[in-house]
Amino acid sequence: MQSIAKPTAQRVLSVDALRGLTIALMILVNDPGDWDHVYTQLDHAPWNGFTLTDFVFPNFLFLVGASIIFSLEGRIARGESKRELALHMFRRAATLFAIKLFLSAFPHFHWTYLRLFGVLTRIALCYLAVGLIGLVTRRIHVLLAIAAGLLVGYWALMRFVPVPGFGVPTHDLPILDPQRNLAAWLDRACTAFTRRTIHTGSLYNGTHDPEGLLSTLPAVATTLMGAAAGVWMRRVGIWHESNGLGQITRDRCLTGLLLAGIAGIAAGRAWNPWFPINKNLWTSSYVLFSGGISLLLLALCYWLIDLRRINQKPLGKALLWPWLVFGSNAITAFVLSNFVVELMLWIKVPAGGMAGTRSVSAWMWVYRHGFEHGHSTELRSLLFAMAFTALCFVPNWILWHRKIFLKV
Repeated sequence: MQSIAKPTAQRVLSVDALRGLTIALMILVNDPGDWDHVYTQLDHAPWNGFTLTDFVFPNFLFLVGASIIFSLEGRIARGESKRELALHMFRRAATLFAIKLFLSAFPHFHWTYLRLFGVLTRIALCYLAVGLIGLVTRRIHVLLAIAAGLLVGYWALMRFVPVPGFGVPTHDLPILDPQRNLAAWLDRACTAFTRRTIHTGSLYNGTHDPEGLLSTLPAVATTLMGAAAGVWMRRVGIWHESNGLGQITRDRCLTGLLLAGIAGIAAGRAWNPWFPINKNLWTSSYVLFSGGISLLLLALCYWLIDLRRINQKPLGKALLWPWLVFGSNAITAFVLSNFVVELMLWIKVPAGGMAGTRSVSAWMWVYRHGFEHGHSTELRSLLFAMAFTALCFVPNWILWHRKIFLKV
């Protein structure tokens, strides 16, 4: 982490709360007690399809896009130059990638099979790409046009470009064959290149990676959708002389978010028969469908918090507080959760009477003795995940209480 900063005076609480809820869900679905006992909606769809878990990461990227706009507007208003802002973006993206490498290598720090792709790598790339675009333009129609170009271009690549060694999609093989698609082929080619040149590299699924190189293009489109939403929300009560955008009312802002959300979901469903909704490949239909849900959820939070002001009522304040705490240091919470998981998997403890082994990981020991009690179920696995999420909440609460907000 690079610095400690206090939050700006004006924050969009609806975005903060939704980001906190998203990071809590991300930790929850990533860390069940037993992967053999997980509720369907708390695991990714095996291939085509959509579950609650498939929504979590794109929603986080969507909120990254919105946050980029709020941050840029504030920094530009304080007189920071585009050069300073661009350098800051490069440093932040590099820091995220460095943290990713550390977590991938910890605790053994074996270089040979280091996974270069991953959640933090994708966040870094999408943040950098959309941040640099935001320095050039913050016009909604331009941001959405770039997103549309990425989505159509990605579909064209996956639909028409022959996959070396396999043939043309829809003619010689299905358009989204799990192993024989262009994105998977490129992932394997990139990994082969890194192994030849820097002698490391691995893929999450062996033959392809859900955060691979080519599918980062539509992930950038997801982030651009969030940036467009951020520009729209910034127009409430503010005249943008820099881009000629007039101010809008809060009610019109809410209506715009709702209509855009409905349109996104409808477009994603309409594209699904020809380019199926698929999180592993981050398909264009998946971007539109998940982005539409993100817009509707943001609209709901905006209505509850910014319009109805439920955060100013005792019950509403109590309900929102955990998500605001999580959202205040979201990346910190995610990094910490990954570090603790790796640490607990590395630490070995006596099995304590478990049949067939002398020692187990601390992670398994806690689950077996604290939750499973000899019989693993989906509920007990979920309770473990909830307990672990609550554990990750504690450091964020301490930082929140001390008004410390870590900037990566």
